[in-house]
Amino acid sequence: MAEIKDPENTIIVELKDGAVVIELLPAVAPQHTARMKELARAGAYDNVAFHRVIDGFMAQTGDVANGNMEQDFNIRRAGTGGSDLPDLPAEFSKLPHDRGTIGAARSSNPNSANSQFFINFSDNSFLNGQYTVYGRVLSGMEFVDKIARGEPPAAPDRMISVKVAADV
Repeated sequence: MAEIKDPENTIIVELKDGAVVIELLPAVAPQHTARMKELARAGAYDNVAFHRVIDGFMAQTGDVANGNMEQDFNIRRAGTGGSDLPDLPAEFSKLPHDRGTIGAARSSNPNSANSQFFINFSDNSFLNGQYTVYGRVLSGMEFVDKIARGEPPAAPDRMISVKVAADV
């Protein structure tokens, strides 16, 4: 596991194959960083499915309204919901969507990000300046690479637990 320099702005995502350590970027995207920590501390991300996983592109998760249900119907709906908190304004920056960066998922409205996020499998420069980057994987990308593919996957992988490192 990576050395954690700022536990308050580090997230640990437990996947079936191991822990993914994510450095949040509060200086770049303070509202998105705060939201992820708030939802992690509430346990909202625990057991949430990766509902859209495209090989060579990204793995999307974080639909706390629909993504933690076991029923197949709800997994098919995953990706349509967020949290009960208000949507966030875009916090676009010059940071590129490189492999391992965390981006805020949203609808066509740039100010519609809420709880969903994606982890880039590769450098996706076509997303630059269009989606908020607010974190990057420090360690465990090999576990992200093993997430089941599909839209939705037939048997989706889940975030077993999501914690702020300062709380562990």
